Amino acid sequence: MRKRTIGTDPRTRREVSVLSLGAMLFGTLTDEATSFAVLDRYVEAGGSFVDTSNNYAYWQDDSQGGASEEVLGRWRASRGITDEVVIATKLGARPKAPGTGFVENGEGLSAEVVRASSEASRKRLGVEKLDLLYAHVEDRTVPLAETVHAFGELVQEGTVGLLGVSNHWSWRVERARNLAAQAGLPGYEVLQYGHTYLRRRGDLPGLTCPDGDQAAVQGDLITYLKESPELTLVAYSPLLGGGYVREDKPLGPPFDHAGTPTRLAALDAVARQTGATRNQVVLAWLLGGELPVIPLVGASSVAQLDESLAALDLELNPEQRALLDAAR
Repeated sequence: MRKRTIGTDPRTRREVSVLSLGAMLFGTLTDEATSFAVLDRYVEAGGSFVDTSNNYAYWQDDSQGGASEEVLGRWRASRGITDEVVIATKLGARPKAPGTGFVENGEGLSAEVVRASSEASRKRLGVEKLDLLYAHVEDRTVPLAETVHAFGELVQEGTVGLLGVSNHWSWRVERARNLAAQAGLPGYEVLQYGHTYLRRRGDLPGLTCPDGDQAAVQGDLITYLKESPELTLVAYSPLLGGGYVREDKPLGPPFDHAGTPTRLAALDAVARQTGATRNQVVLAWLLGGELPVIPLVGASSVAQLDESLAALDLELNPEQRALLDAAR
């Protein structure tokens, strides 16, 4: 599988596969045996970039999360996995108590939480150092400088390699990076947001902000990334949880606008031309675009993963890419 470098510092940057595997439902909806089989197939195919979070998947088992990290920890130990697989995790959106959610009762991004939660994640994953640690959601109750210093200090201490950020307004990301630079600390280098071929409305209220959806990739974030090639975009939910192919799974309000049917028509036209599935065309579009993107795909079976892996061999020609890009 093709590789891409994330991070800029020679001491912490890593080579990862261009397709990342999401482990969100491992240990809850996806049982451990199936999770191990998917992980084994991914590594067999050359995959080396696995994504999880300390709150996955609390909404499935009425917990605070942690099952996914624990499954990954047991898989690493049973397979003798060391640093050949980069495991990214997140903190900040873990509920403080079982039976609650992160919106009303999240742990947040205080210095105390950043340190304690990162240590707990290292224990569940069975690692001395977290390869990549994200700030999962915005926490406007804590001074941004406090969060920036807390994350940066973990890198300096050697318990975290790279830093990332997810579901933040782009201006908050830039402000955090400036604060880190001014303090001589490592800053966020990997950005994880919801991104796919269909355009997602950003004007609808987000989970934590009534002014809009911080998780949606819009023009401001795209232009920011194009101007900042040292940053990496990881696109979560690129296949919309089956929304492209399952008639029983509506796309929902974020995609309820005039551009969706037009883009779906273009997607189907290219799928017919290539003999590929909708999902595979979406992944090929993300992988080969002007803005390099690492798609983050989930899989509840080896067959689902194999469909995504096949997209790595799909090369869209200029006419097909132009057709997809021009649809509005």
